[in-house]
Formats: sequence, C-alpha cells, structure tokens
Amino acid sequence: MMPFQLQRICTLMEPEAGNELEVEGVLNPAVTRGPDGELYIFPRLVAKNNYSRIGIARVKFNDAGDPEGVERLGIVLEPEMDYEKRPNGCGGCEDPRIAYVTCVEHYIMTYTAYGPEGPRIAMARSKDLFTWERLGLVCFTPYEDVDFNGIDNKDASFFPIDLPSPHQHMSLAMLNRPLFPKTRPEEIVQNDGIHESDQPKESIWISYVNLKKGKDTSLEKARFTSHHCLAHPEYAWENLKIGGGAPPILTKHGWLLVYHGVQKHEECTKDQPAFYYSAGAMILSETKPQKILYRSPEPILIPDLPEERIGTVGNVVFPTGTDRRDDLGQPNRIDVYYGMADNRIGVAKMEIPDSLPQN
Repeated sequence: MMPFQLQRICTLMEPEAGNELEVEGVLNPAVTRGPDGELYIFPRLVAKNNYSRIGIARVKFNDAGDPEGVERLGIVLEPEMDYEKRPNGCGGCEDPRIAYVTCVEHYIMTYTAYGPEGPRIAMARSKDLFTWERLGLVCFTPYEDVDFNGIDNKDASFFPIDLPSPHQHMSLAMLNRPLFPKTRPEEIVQNDGIHESDQPKESIWISYVNLKKGKDTSLEKARFTSHHCLAHPEYAWENLKIGGGAPPILTKHGWLLVYHGVQKHEECTKDQPAFYYSAGAMILSETKPQKILYRSPEPILIPDLPEERIGTVGNVVFPTGTDRRDDLGQPNRIDVYYGMADNRIGVAKMEIPDSLPQN
C-alpha cells in the first residue's frame, strides 16, 4: 500500500466567464498562509496569446474545513521588466511558488519569467503578500562547464529555513530544474530516448546561497552555488523528466516534496508527442536536504478526471502548492494545490503516515 495517497477535494478555480485575463487558463498556483492566518492562493492567469500574470485570491473553506472556492483579490505581478516580456507579445510571469523564509523575514516568490531569452527563474519578496518587490533574475555560479545563467530553468522554490550546504555553510537552499539542451520530453521522443545516454536529464537540482554572519541577508545580488542534482528520472511513471512541485514543507519524517513526473502517452509519436504529467512524493532529510529518505515508486496522483485529461494541455496534474492544516489542529494533513490540464486548479489532501517504508 502506498504510504502517501491523495484524495481529491474539489476543482477549486477555473477561468472566470467574461474575464479577459483568464481566457486561456487559471493554473499552477502558489499557496501560503498570510500574516492574518488566512490562506492565499496565487494562480497563474493566462490571457490571449499565452500572456501570463500572477493573481491573488483568498481561499474559502466549508464548515468541515475543506477548501471549496476562492475570492479573487486582484493581480500582484504582471510583465513589466524586459526579462518578463517577449518580442511577439506573449510570455510573462508564470507558475509562482511562495515560502516565508524566516532568516530573511520575507515571503519569497520564485516564478518563471518568460522573456526574450526563454524561461528563467525570477524572484520577488513581500511582507504582506499584496505588495511585491522584484529581486530580478536568479544568478548562478558555473557548474563544471555549464553556465546555468545561459540555459532555461523552471520550477524553483525555497526551503523556508536556513540549512547547511554540502560544504557545511549555513545557506538558503533553492530547488530548481535546469533545462539542459536536448532534454525536453519532445526532444527525447524525437531522438529515440536520449535518456539512455550519459547526457544530462531534466531533473531536480538544489542550489545554495551562503548566509553572511552578522549582516542582513539580501537576495538582490545573491549568487547561487554548490549545485547538486537531487534526483533524476527513475521510475516508469516519470521516465522522461521530473521537476520540483510545491515548496518543501516540514513533516515529522523530514521535508515533504510533492513533485511532478512525465511519461509518454500511449498515443505518443515522434510527430505528435503526447505525455502524462503525474505527481509523486519525496521525503528529504531535515538537516541534509540533498539526502532522499523516501521516494514514491508509483504516482500519488494521475490525470483521471475529465478536467485533468482535457484542457489547454491534456493529461496533466501539476502540484505547485501545499498547506499543512495546523489551523485545524491536524499537522499530519497536507492539502495539495495543483494545475489541471493547464486550465484549472484542483485541491487534494493527504495524511502523513506514521512511518516510512524502505524503498
């Protein structure tokens, strides 16, 4: 029996009729508790021509404590900087993740800035979740002979506390997914399975920025280093690529990472690629986040519902936010917010098991 199982609660959010900012989808949200204890959701809102903004809404709960809907509150980020705009008018601010990072005393948002060079990781910070200050693109030191700054990257999120780097420096740790050339699922399909070679794969990485003792920590000029590949595609359900999902959340077993994996659809061909996006779970060591204690050999959520199979991109469940239900006195309950077929937002819940099985 799978120790981590997701039980769907509802389709929480879908494009609002008549709202031009949402005509191509509402998806892949960040989720976090505000200073007021309320739960806020930050969906990617897609307008015509794939032009994306990041909105804000308050989650509404029923009497049983389950999420049942949202109250839209506006927009927090829309494309303004050159690195967020594309010459053809599309692109924008996509797929946010948010964590309150205690040692910098701010909420930190990581998001995909889809600008002229392609997708890159950008950051912003806030004290109240309504007003956000951009911190610019994430800057990386080189990794061996690879310039991370010159390749596409997505799916970034922060651990909420400072942690030791592999060199034992107290640091902020960030998950990310560099998109090495020829590693996208479409390219793998067209090249008869490049993952069988030794070339890099679309995997989950951790990068660190060292904290300076006795000084205020600013991420504005931070350079992320000590890059470490956390996990490659391993199981059949994720054999084309894996990527980070929701920001890591601390449980009694360690850091829970709900992530995504991709495999071929049975109708996939070189000329017409088609894929399944599913969700899995990892547990990382509380003090050594590069150490995996558990990894689900099977997905914990697959695209089953019509809303998950049919949409802008079909057969997709894409986790991007979690909420530990301390507000209900249930710290072992985790609500997972996820994109449905790149068009809607769903929410499911899980219970943290009493023990972890041996992989």
